[in-house]
This record gives sequence, C-alpha cells and structure tokens, in this order.
Amino acid sequence: MAHVIPTLPISLPGRIIGGQEAQPHSRPYMAYLSIGSESGRHQCGGFLIHPYAVLSAAHCVAVNITVTLGVHSIEKEERSKQKFHISHWVIHPNYSGDTLANDIMLLKLKPKAKLTKRVSRVPLPRHNERVKPGTICKVAGWGWTSTTPDKTSVLMEVDLKVQSEDICEKSFKRNYLRESMICCGDEDGKKSTSRGDSGGPLVCNGKAHGIVSYGHRNRIFPKVFTRVSYFEPWVREELRKFALQDLPDS
Repeated sequence: MAHVIPTLPISLPGRIIGGQEAQPHSRPYMAYLSIGSESGRHQCGGFLIHPYAVLSAAHCVAVNITVTLGVHSIEKEERSKQKFHISHWVIHPNYSGDTLANDIMLLKLKPKAKLTKRVSRVPLPRHNERVKPGTICKVAGWGWTSTTPDKTSVLMEVDLKVQSEDICEKSFKRNYLRESMICCGDEDGKKSTSRGDSGGPLVCNGKAHGIVSYGHRNRIFPKVFTRVSYFEPWVREELRKFALQDLPDS
C-alpha cells in the first residue's frame, strides 16, 4: 500500500508551493481556520457556502475551532474580518481517518456571516458534476510555501491541472476512490498545495469542485481532493438541518 499522509495543518502558517500572492480579497469565500488541540494551535482552510456554513476537510476537526472570514493577511488588522467560535460541526458519517475517504466537514456559523464584497459564498457543483482531465483549477491557502516551513501571513494561490484518475490510482492504490475524489497537480513538481492548506477549495470553472485532502509525504505530485459534487446531497441535507436548528420552538 502506498504510504500517504493527509495535508495536515501545522502550527507555522505558510503558503501555497510555487504560487503567488492572491489579489487581496479576490477570493471572498475563503475561510481561515485556527484550530486548538493538545499539540498546540494549527491551521486549515475552508470556504463559505452559506451565510451560516463553511465547508472544510474532516481531518481538520478539533475541539477548539475559530473561523475567520474576510481575511487576506492573518497577522494584520483588517476591517473586513469576521470571526466565529465554532460550537457545532458535522463530519461525514463514513469518514475514515486511516484512508481519508469521505474527508469532508461542515461547520456551522453562529451568528450568520454578514455578506459583503469581501465575504461571500462560492457556488457548488451539481450532484456528480465532473471536471475533465486537463482543466486548470485554482487553489488558495495559507499553507507552507515549500517542503520546509517557509511562512507568510497572506493568502497565496496557484493553478493546478486536473489529472486522469489512472495517475492517482497508480500512486495511491486502493486509497484513491474515483467516485469521491479528484486527482490534481503539476506534473513538473513545481506547484502544489502543502501543509496548512487542508480544507481549502479547488475552484474549477467558478465552482468549488474539490477540498484539499492528502498527498505523499515526500512528493508534491499528485494531490488528492475530496470531490464535492459526490457529496452534494449530503451537504444539502446538513444545511437543511442547520436551518431547522435555528427555527423558534413551536
């Protein structure tokens, strides 16, 4: 079996490998997750899909999660920032921490986010909608800039190409599931997501088709993303439950 690890959050914030700084607030759906655990504070990405919901990777879950929207720099004061202490989240019931199958999580925001020019939602694909191999997609995050912990405080972005399923099946064997995962990356090994980018969106044709999930320990190509369209019915049902929780008692 191939030795794989999730693109786990770390305590040192960094950035996308081989990318560039994003134009400030050009990705208003991005969410910065500050995560507290026994080993200290870590970070992940996420993205706003509803005024009361952020989508991220299940392997980012911890007891103490703070979500900040409207962020470009995680260190500077920005009037656009909206911060939420998360008390309720839902992990997919079939999530596996061993194989990272079904690596998807929904976080409930309370109160709701205030939608502005710098805080807005990203559209999701239809159920089982697919992107073709060769499609160029964008990923953004605050993860490492290289395989060593070079760091920055600003949002970085990179273009990655959707690869054929065969590439990830060959690389990750039975851990790669065609129905629920997307194979992506840069064949030249110069551009990638890295630690701290987990949970962020893979945006293709204006929709969040993937969630940063995992890759090999010592190689940056290829990377595996959770396929959002496969989970669209589950996401829709959990959003409905979130809405019902806020209804006044009858």
